[in-house]
Amino acid sequence: MPRVPASTRPLRMRRAVIDLTSTQPVWSVPDSVVRRIARAFGRGWEVVAVTEASPSDGDGAGGSAAGVRAAAGAEAYLGWGVAPAVVAASRSALRWAHTAAAGAGGSITPAFVATRAVLTNSRGILAEPMADWAVAAIGFCLRGFHEAVAAQRARRWAKPAFTDGSVPVRELAGTRIGIVGLGGIGAAVARRCARLGMEVRGVRRRPERRRPAGVRWVGGPNDLSRLARMSDILVITAPHTGATRRVVDGAVLDALPPGAFVLNLSRGALLDEDALLARLEAGRIRGCVLDVLSEEPPPAHHPFWEHPRVLLTPHVSGVSQRFWERESALILENVRRYRAGRRLRNVVDLHAGY
Repeated sequence: MPRVPASTRPLRMRRAVIDLTSTQPVWSVPDSVVRRIARAFGRGWEVVAVTEASPSDGDGAGGSAAGVRAAAGAEAYLGWGVAPAVVAASRSALRWAHTAAAGAGGSITPAFVATRAVLTNSRGILAEPMADWAVAAIGFCLRGFHEAVAAQRARRWAKPAFTDGSVPVRELAGTRIGIVGLGGIGAAVARRCARLGMEVRGVRRRPERRRPAGVRWVGGPNDLSRLARMSDILVITAPHTGATRRVVDGAVLDALPPGAFVLNLSRGALLDEDALLARLEAGRIRGCVLDVLSEEPPPAHHPFWEHPRVLLTPHVSGVSQRFWERESALILENVRRYRAGRRLRNVVDLHAGY
């Protein structure tokens, strides 16, 4: 657990902890980023870099034993979520915590709220790669790749099914896209889809706010079934909160036009997967692409594994070689703001959960 000297130490040092070493290499903080963050804290700060890896999946908040030890008396903590043990170790010194995860639900515990500390997250940092995933998934659905993959597995040359109309194939332009959640990820999906000629609509918690670029209509949470009726493809990008659990339920799925598709790149808890499977089996929904599931990985016997109209990707829509470029820029900006007493970027609404 090396201490990175930010400057010559005065008698009393303020402590910051960088606990961003992940069990997954793509998410593990580079040494060069650690050094830049330490320098940004500057004079008067003792910056402790934790090298013991901790889980970064989901909302994080797993933490490591070394991270908890380092958090003793810490004023600032940067990690993959904020575990209750970290909050306890800070001994009420904690004033700012940052989670490198986009989801913050696991960090918003009664103990954390009681500290009155500011929580920031990585909202929007993964928007670009996740929007790329969404566009790729939309193309997969519209061009009949579900059928092509199934035919390949069966060693069947499926050209007749594509040319006689058995497999409906359509162009991206003119396709109606419904986006559930128009935050950073949803807005990035909307921009890409609009530029490709798709009709984009969406719902969000605050529909009165300015419409994102390329979105024709924005409704509120009570308009979800209305959105579904106007969507050939429903894309789920909303954060996981108490209010969004299973928000895409059987009633919403039934409102989709026959032959629609569902994409989920948010959290599995937002989608009623049993209702989705029933409608896939009935032919009511033509197919889906799921990057997230309620249980990851799903049990070996789960029907999604071999279903011909289900494509699973293993919760990797946000993977990007540019993650630490964007994440470090956010952290460094917030360190500067914190030292100057200015409002931080990406402050989490502890009541709303994101």
